[in-house]
Amino acid sequence: MTENKQPGVMKGEGRPEPGGEALFEDLDFPSDDTSLLSDSSTPIARLQGKITWRRPKEICQSPVLCHDNINLGHAKQGLLGDCWFLCACTVLLKNKHLLNKVLPPDQPLWGDSRYRGFFQFRFWRQGYWTEVTIDDRLPCINSSLCFSSCHSPTAFWVALLEKAYAKLHGSYEGLWAGQVSEALVDLTGGLAEHWSLGDFGSEEEQRSEWDSEQVRRRRLDLNLLYPVKDDCVLSCSMNSSPGGASELGQYHALTVMEWVDVKTVSGSDVRLLRIRNPWGRCCWGGGWIESGAGWSSVDPNCASDLQARVAEGEFWLDEAEFMSQFDDVTVGYPISEEGHLKSIYTGTLLTHSHQLPGRWIKGHSAGGSRNSSSYGTNPKFWLKVSEGGDVLVSLLQHRKWRNTEKNSQTLLEDTNNTKHQHYQATALHMWKVEKKRFNLSRMLNKPPCASTHCHAYEREVVLQGQLEPGYYLLIPSTYKPGVESRFLIRVFSSASISLSALKSSAPSLPLTTDVELETCNFRGSWVEGMTAGGSRNFLSHWQNPCFPFTVSDDPAVTSGVNVKITLHQSRPDTDLHPIGFHIYKLLEGRQTISRDEDPVASCVPHCYTQDVSLACTLPAGAYAILPSTYEPDCSADFTLSLARRIHRKVVKSQERLGRAVQEGYDCSLKMAALNNPSVLLRLSLGGRSLTSL
Repeated sequence: MTENKQPGVMKGEGRPEPGGEALFEDLDFPSDDTSLLSDSSTPIARLQGKITWRRPKEICQSPVLCHDNINLGHAKQGLLGDCWFLCACTVLLKNKHLLNKVLPPDQPLWGDSRYRGFFQFRFWRQGYWTEVTIDDRLPCINSSLCFSSCHSPTAFWVALLEKAYAKLHGSYEGLWAGQVSEALVDLTGGLAEHWSLGDFGSEEEQRSEWDSEQVRRRRLDLNLLYPVKDDCVLSCSMNSSPGGASELGQYHALTVMEWVDVKTVSGSDVRLLRIRNPWGRCCWGGGWIESGAGWSSVDPNCASDLQARVAEGEFWLDEAEFMSQFDDVTVGYPISEEGHLKSIYTGTLLTHSHQLPGRWIKGHSAGGSRNSSSYGTNPKFWLKVSEGGDVLVSLLQHRKWRNTEKNSQTLLEDTNNTKHQHYQATALHMWKVEKKRFNLSRMLNKPPCASTHCHAYEREVVLQGQLEPGYYLLIPSTYKPGVESRFLIRVFSSASISLSALKSSAPSLPLTTDVELETCNFRGSWVEGMTAGGSRNFLSHWQNPCFPFTVSDDPAVTSGVNVKITLHQSRPDTDLHPIGFHIYKLLEGRQTISRDEDPVASCVPHCYTQDVSLACTLPAGAYAILPSTYEPDCSADFTLSLARRIHRKVVKSQERLGRAVQEGYDCSLKMAALNNPSVLLRLSLGGRSLTSL
């Protein structure tokens, strides 16, 4: 059977264009309330039953992605509280090469004979670019977009990008409230920092050497940003309604479009900033609005030129008003067309970069802050600097996710920590080491050569400095000991560097004394035209290799994660396929999967990475794993690792079985690939590899 490489229409869904093929409808992010809401905790819960989903050609006659006039393409906020995301979208309009990375060009548009009603986007997530495919049905009220749109009613790039980002977060409601810095990193793969506009307190408070659990940010000085003034992205936010805003409420983000230094008629200097409100309308008072008194203090020609730059939703204000009315700013690092970061401190191009993942594990490597006696057990990394120069080191922690009944992922919120429910307070410290052999406890008693100074409740904290050649020890930490989380260390440098982890053994899953881990390793292949069926968006999805397993009803394993699955593709880093997998419940009494049932758990979206992994809790029963590439007919070998928590008695019986196999006893283990008996499986047990066809 020949498969089309475009996403197909499943379950008979889709409405054909006149004389054309059926349009794609995304089953993973359907046009209903399950895509709109996650827990109905935000004001958009009131929209249930009022939303209709329409394609752009059902909204206007001649839709386009974006107009040539950049002002017509700017984002305009709707009923969804995602101003933070829309502010970050400005970076894509300013940098065409970044827009092309997120929204790959040459996709078939409306009116094109190849158009099938879907679009593909890419977002940077935890170290890799992740592909997200959506259909172009958009939420509307009375035939108009109810969430974000472009200033031009015929441009749809913002609405489609917002839908793809909502799919990545599990629902539109998942975008309600967030950090501009996180969206900037997700859209660029770069770095972003928070700078404070508030009062820092006394010098003595600022010089505190030891760690504290608080959010302390760098004080903004726009003069420091002059080397990258025209390249960086700047966003400002407020935590309460400011005096200059007639409508703005709490927790609103806006974009700084530019700032200029102007001479007044009296000869003094004044710095003016042009601000864009994502609401798409001006709601600011003060001396520099269109008819404000401030314009009388500058040359009329200059005033006329600056006022002509103001587009819909924009306004000017001076630096003093800016510093007093806003609470903090977010600075996004510029990225060159070659993909290199530029330091916001020096303007230097950082042409070398490395990244490594890590993990804090309770009782093993979750040592807490420098106040804790267990600090030295935290993960450690070697940084070798070959030549002196600019170096940036970031610590990015993973958000907590959980699988829900729908085929997506949502945030796992800590109900005991309502103020900082998404992240732990983290910090990064660095020591210069004369040689690789050193006394750790003695070194940790010395002050670090660089650090993030305090533990902050941020997804990513950044350490910056001019480093001399030599070896450096990096230690990432949470403030509280015993806190578990995954993280990513990233290093950017103007000169050659190398990054490596200090190896230490670590358990794959936290286990109690009476529960151990059984691991099975399966080897399989996606073969073009046979077993490379692609994702659930394709009719051929069910041709993928299928691996059955069971979860026993063991009273010793009553809570917590009991299954961990890792999929590894055997391809070079430079030629990876986007991979993922689904777990299905097998029909009772039959070793088959119902194609009408949704997965019970999924590791999606498909990611361009060597390994994807999912830890979950499954009730007793029979299941099957379907690993896949995103598109069909992508050939590759892979290994699937299945780890299950089992009682120690079961472990002992398996050890006896393993010894029997090694001693030559006839122990047969029959495992078949459902719907695909040609797949070769191998189970690693007791040090031997048993093969079954």
